[in-house]
Amino acid sequence: MKSSDSSLLHRIKSILLIRKPWFRKIVKTIWTLFFIFMIGTPLYVYLVMENPWNLFGPLPSLRAIENPENDFSSEVISADGASLGRYFWYHRSQVTYEQLPPLLVRTLVISEDHRFYEHAGMDFWSYLRVLKGVITLNAQGGGSTLTQQTAKNLFRTRGKELQGKLGALGGPVELLISKTKEWIIAYELEKTFTKEEIIALYLNTVPFNNNAYGIKVAAETYFGKQPKELTIPEAALLVGMLQGTTRFNPIDYPERARDKRNDVLFKLYQHSYISEAQYDSLAALPLQLNFSVQNQNHGIATYFRRILEAEMQAWCKEHGYNLYESGLKIYTTIDSRMQRLGEEAMAEHMRKLQRDFDQAWGKRNPWVSEHGVEMKDFLERKVKRTDTYKALVKRYGEKSDSVKIELNRKKHMRIFTWRGDRDTLFSTMDSVRYYYRFLQTGMVSMDPRTGAIKAWVGGINHVYFKYDHVRQAKRQPGSTFKAFVYGKAIEDGYSPCDKFMDLSPSIKVNGTVYRVPNSNGTFGSGTKYTLRQALARSLNTVTMQLMEQEKPENVVAFARRMGITSDLDPVYSLGLGTSDVSLYEMVGAYSSFVNLGVYIKPYYITRIEDRYGNVLENFSTEKKQATDERTAYKMIHMLRGGVEEEGGGSRALSPAVTEHNEVGGKTGTTDNASDGWFIGITPNLVTGVWVGGDERSIHFPSWSFGSGGRSALPIFDKYMSRVYRHSELGYPKGQFMRPATGLGEGATLDCPEETEEVEEEFKIVE
Repeated sequence: MKSSDSSLLHRIKSILLIRKPWFRKIVKTIWTLFFIFMIGTPLYVYLVMENPWNLFGPLPSLRAIENPENDFSSEVISADGASLGRYFWYHRSQVTYEQLPPLLVRTLVISEDHRFYEHAGMDFWSYLRVLKGVITLNAQGGGSTLTQQTAKNLFRTRGKELQGKLGALGGPVELLISKTKEWIIAYELEKTFTKEEIIALYLNTVPFNNNAYGIKVAAETYFGKQPKELTIPEAALLVGMLQGTTRFNPIDYPERARDKRNDVLFKLYQHSYISEAQYDSLAALPLQLNFSVQNQNHGIATYFRRILEAEMQAWCKEHGYNLYESGLKIYTTIDSRMQRLGEEAMAEHMRKLQRDFDQAWGKRNPWVSEHGVEMKDFLERKVKRTDTYKALVKRYGEKSDSVKIELNRKKHMRIFTWRGDRDTLFSTMDSVRYYYRFLQTGMVSMDPRTGAIKAWVGGINHVYFKYDHVRQAKRQPGSTFKAFVYGKAIEDGYSPCDKFMDLSPSIKVNGTVYRVPNSNGTFGSGTKYTLRQALARSLNTVTMQLMEQEKPENVVAFARRMGITSDLDPVYSLGLGTSDVSLYEMVGAYSSFVNLGVYIKPYYITRIEDRYGNVLENFSTEKKQATDERTAYKMIHMLRGGVEEEGGGSRALSPAVTEHNEVGGKTGTTDNASDGWFIGITPNLVTGVWVGGDERSIHFPSWSFGSGGRSALPIFDKYMSRVYRHSELGYPKGQFMRPATGLGEGATLDCPEETEEVEEEFKIVE
């Protein structure tokens, strides 16, 4: 360069610096900002990492980042390997990268972060795009990479638990600090995990609305599929939801979700993943959802899962786990196929029984006193137990007229019917009146040889009726308790062939003499019956004679040995089933007969594993010899009399159950027509059923209407008929086990057939 040219350039610079102070200010500002950025940014990041005086809030530890603790739902698994449901705060279940279909991974990367495999956790080109959008007022999405989003989902960087004093100010300050933490965590994630592992982490943690967290649950919820079964348009729909799970929710906004799906499909076309023809074809498809929200009110074995939940919470507390976040695998004895059969049988019978119940009562209410008079204050007492009433009292005061007005104000409500849920206008009082008219039921089926519970139906619909009638409820068992009275007599030397007169004894208790009639209202016919015939006919008269011979306290002790754990009053009326028991313990106790006198405590958990498949605990059951095997087998013979003897209460069982099969059973009905029971025994299953109202004051229209043979037995019959149609379940028809040593020398179960009539009365028994 010539000296004259150099001198000219120097003069131009001097003129600009001297005569243009604004230019000097710009240059100074640029250099100042540059030094602030170069020094301030590392300092700011350092302060966020160190968190002095808790200004920025804590960061996850390096160990936590290297071993991210994602909160996974705990799964309940049936004996046949089916998923019965999950316990969760956020419904999610993990998958490995290998379980993800390549088309889903490709769709995700193209749509959400197409430079994912090129950056190290932060994509500066995307930040420039965001900045350009802000300047031009044409925003085109956020700048977060998949790694940053994974950091946000894993460690809840926007939550209160990581918030410091500055973050509590909210607004841009809070957002900047949260973003910074996500950058830091993303950097550590990229150092620790492969790209494939980060994709799996992301898809396992991202929310998809409708209580679906993670790709596995999302695929199950929206399409009823596993992730590996997703098609391209299905993957595009789920990926599109990630840009706004509420806004693009296909259930609430199907058109909007379809448009977003097609936007994702167009991106796939732009990146040459699909052809133009494929795009045109796929974009024209409807959503084709198979939507099913998974929660504790839906699916099968809902009542069982709720009972199991309480037990598992106690176990988790003792062993240091969180049921809703630890990803446990809970293996149970429930057979999902038998569970479905039980639920089908219950629904089929209860639908018809409810219709007959409503027709019989008509416009009258079924809550009546022992004398058949309607209880006028029933609804008022029940409504006071509701949360609605308590909230109104808290707001207006107990004596305010506003409480009554609000309780009777009509509002939109979705209600249960046996023809399906429907919307209606109901007041709170209407709702209480409506729901208390429904009959409830419980059914439980157990393998007596192992103690394993195979099916558990706790009620008619868990969405609307939460109370479990298998184990939670306890009611008077009526005549089903007679098995323990007869069992004690057989144990003490009586034979099924021993004959008793059908005459009620006069029993004196506390100075009062009373006699117990049979179900037909008479005090006996004077006919002699064998014990087997008397039990088959459920004669109260013979039962009371045995109670007098055996004494109530001895019957209590026998029932205890057989498996009854509830409090039992040692009184004569106990023989007629006046002490409350649960269906669960009754089935366990009857199983002691079938198992030749060995009581096996019912159980339903086999083992618990952690999320990695490590066994945390194996479960076994308790066994004890409750009575000798000869007594037990004789009682099996006695209970078979209900099916085989003329006038037996179980003779209504269908040939589908009884043909080529040994079956026994006992019906039970309470005196006030509130409870109907049936306990049925087969060589390899014992099944109990209870039917009645949720309140004892809710009665069947008559004793015969509510009898166990009409209200409860049909559910057993329908259930066992279904079980026998499915040989793959492994519960075929057959014979009960026989005692290894026989019945004893000279003992026989064949009784001579003869009856005698007498006219004598029994003496008063003190």
